[in-house]
Amino acid sequence: MTCMEISKRGFRKSGRFDKQSALSVRCSSGGRLILNPPCYSKVGIGMPFFEREGIRFAYDEFGPAGAPVVVFSHGFLMDGDMFQPNIAELRNEFRCVVWDQRGFGATGAATRAFSYWDSAQDLIALLDHLEVASASLVGMSQGGFISMRAALLEPDRFRAIALISTRSDVDSEEVQQSFEELKAEWARNGAKNVAQNLSAFLFGPEYAASAWIRKWMNASADHFEHPVNALVSRDDITPRLAEITHTSIVFHGRDDAAISPGCAEALAARLPNCKDLVLVDRAGHTPNLTHADIVNPPLRDFLLRYAR
Repeated sequence: MTCMEISKRGFRKSGRFDKQSALSVRCSSGGRLILNPPCYSKVGIGMPFFEREGIRFAYDEFGPAGAPVVVFSHGFLMDGDMFQPNIAELRNEFRCVVWDQRGFGATGAATRAFSYWDSAQDLIALLDHLEVASASLVGMSQGGFISMRAALLEPDRFRAIALISTRSDVDSEEVQQSFEELKAEWARNGAKNVAQNLSAFLFGPEYAASAWIRKWMNASADHFEHPVNALVSRDDITPRLAEITHTSIVFHGRDDAAISPGCAEALAARLPNCKDLVLVDRAGHTPNLTHADIVNPPLRDFLLRYAR
């Protein structure tokens, strides 16, 4: 199937999202167990940081210290909050590490140009900081771009890879232009004129997303420049997919308006050791968040089998 994209179409108004709070306790092994899904302030209060290239990256971790490590990398416009319902399912059996990438969440605005290869090195630096020799990866959209590049940079570092709503190739010129227009609009007016449409585009019309809209409304007007540039200038790694021999699984929403399900089919077909392609009915670009009840069981089964 041909890999197609939809850029400006499909924007619809969405509803409201009430964030769940979190409570974590320190266990005797030194790790943390989450009693409720994690909730991040995104002002950096109480969150640990690591530094690379003068940037302070926010991260957090949940679960037993001695459990297999799984690193969750979020999508464009998102932050570690997007994995709350997945970590709630996985926290008892895995050491779940979430981090906020350059330009997002508590890590804050990106002040200089970067590529997703730089972001992949950021992910590896996080593992170095945590003194983790081996981990598995869960990457959603942009987080998938980064996870695949990290696997190419240090293949022996990773066990298994779960890819959600992502692709290995590049966007069409039309889609790239739409992001350039979005960048210009954000620089002029912030998110106020685009937040509702972005919410519907990413989450679909039924998901209550007011918390995400508030995040975007509170982001600085210059928030978008370098992250958009990294997105539209990324290289095509399709010719290198054969090098990603790690056990993998691909998830995708059937109604994804940002990246076509055809991209997921192509990705799964080209990954040498892909065990399954899970297409989620009535889900858009963020199925792990909006349809966690469908995504969590196969994700958990995959990690239990291959991430240990």
